[in-house]
Amino acid sequence: MSAYLLDTCALLWWMADAPELGRAARRVIESPRNTTAVSTASLWEIASKRRRGRRSGVDSYLARHQELHKKWGFTTVAIEADDVVAAGSLSLSHDDPFDRMLIVQARRLEARLVTCDDAITRHVHACVW
Repeated sequence: MSAYLLDTCALLWWMADAPELGRAARRVIESPRNTTAVSTASLWEIASKRRRGRRSGVDSYLARHQELHKKWGFTTVAIEADDVVAAGSLSLSHDDPFDRMLIVQARRLEARLVTCDDAITRHVHACVW
């Protein structure tokens, strides 16, 4: 069994059944042999973007995320104090706090990140798309 952590864009494209979600990404998410996780950082990012008017159509997901994660077989990863310290201490040129958190959590979970975000893939070798 392999562990995967979804980047926010992968989660959104999964929910929308969007063609932008890579074939390999879709395969690992759909496979019952894998553990797929969503970080609470992604929930925070989606809610923040919705509040600023940069993300629509996510109200139902945000209201029902626990139910939907269970339906999809996803686990939810909480942000731990050590994650915060590690994310803030990362020696990266990339400053997005959500991406930094996903990098740290993927390392902690020994999970591959499901992402096509170049800002992340430049810093993490264990990505799939």
